[in-house]
Amino acid sequence: MSDEDIITLTAGDAEVVIRPGNGGRVGGLRVGGVELLRQGERFGCFPMVPWCGRIRDGRFRDGATVHQMPLSSPPHAIHGTVRDGAWRHARVQDDEAVITYELVAPWPYPGLVTQQFALTPDSLTLTTAVEAYDSSFPAQIGWHPWFNRNLGGEDVRLDFTPAWQEERGEDHLPTGNRIEPRPGPWDDCFGMPGGVDVTLTWPGQLELTVTSREEWVVVYDEQEAAVCVEPQTGPPDGLNSTPRLVTLLEPLEASTTWTWRRLQAV
Repeated sequence: MSDEDIITLTAGDAEVVIRPGNGGRVGGLRVGGVELLRQGERFGCFPMVPWCGRIRDGRFRDGATVHQMPLSSPPHAIHGTVRDGAWRHARVQDDEAVITYELVAPWPYPGLVTQQFALTPDSLTLTTAVEAYDSSFPAQIGWHPWFNRNLGGEDVRLDFTPAWQEERGEDHLPTGNRIEPRPGPWDDCFGMPGGVDVTLTWPGQLELTVTSREEWVVVYDEQEAAVCVEPQTGPPDGLNSTPRLVTLLEPLEASTTWTWRRLQAV
């Protein structure tokens, strides 16, 4: 990847690196010189569009039509298609950027995905919109950040109060039952009907809060190096269970904000 493919935003002592050519992902977030996101081509924070998490057997129904997606996480399809493509620069300023992606095969419906990144000295807001070109279709929007578990001190701590947990079946997909939240480790979807609100605290170093008006969040903390807090517009397999419709008149739009504060100089 050349330097021309990378966008760097700055505000105060915060720096965000965006990689349009690598799935439109946030490749890095540094606060006071400390990197908060796991590094690597697969990591950072990538957009999950036009679906989030897994689709059972890679199939979803739109009316009477059943569509088959590639089984990117056999036996399921996972995390959408836009993280695998190259995005285009639309607008770049010192602390803001907009990039776009045309929906193409294997996704069966043409459309446009737009991502906006807005950085301040103490926050990053990610806004994503999906537009239809010639026909309506079901879709989801989500974000998959890989936050470093450790910044050089104690491991991160997670704090959130979900109203429910989506019961997870042996196939890693929600069964449709809502249960009382259980202790981790997690690879699970939770409901927060008042909006996603999850705080990550690296003791003595940094506190970061992930918020969104959406009411679903997947928390994945089964890997040693990182933890993931993923706001999204519906649960895994949501194209089948709770689809959101993108129409010619009404795009699907969602946003999430990460807000941080120093607990001491890092």
